[in-house]
Amino acid sequence: VQLQASGGGMVQAGGSLRLSCAASGRTFRNTVTGWFRQAQGKEREFVACIGRSGGVYYADSVQGRFTISRDNAKSTLYLQMNSLKFEDTAVYYCATSTTAINSAYRRSDAYNYWGQGTLVTVSS
Repeated sequence: VQLQASGGGMVQAGGSLRLSCAASGRTFRNTVTGWFRQAQGKEREFVACIGRSGGVYYADSVQGRFTISRDNAKSTLYLQMNSLKFEDTAVYYCATSTTAINSAYRRSDAYNYWGQGTLVTVSS
């Protein structure tokens, strides 16, 4: 499975961006797909994911501002980011797990395929 993330860029605080992650090699059916981010000097952290049955989960820091969605037919994952804040600045990575990970969806080591990352910069 190869994942290609895109859509990052520079935006002012309060603005919006939509990230995309296209998969090749297999579809997103029966996978957990998610977004993580890593700010400079910090550890990679969970942002949001969609479970195998379609349930969605968000980090508290983005709840109500970000929306994750998935188009299984296009094998594409999205992250709509609204009301962006300076602290959202990071490299955003998409990831997928082809095995059941249950409650471990917030752990980066639960995912076995990763995209290359796309930089989001929010200016204050």
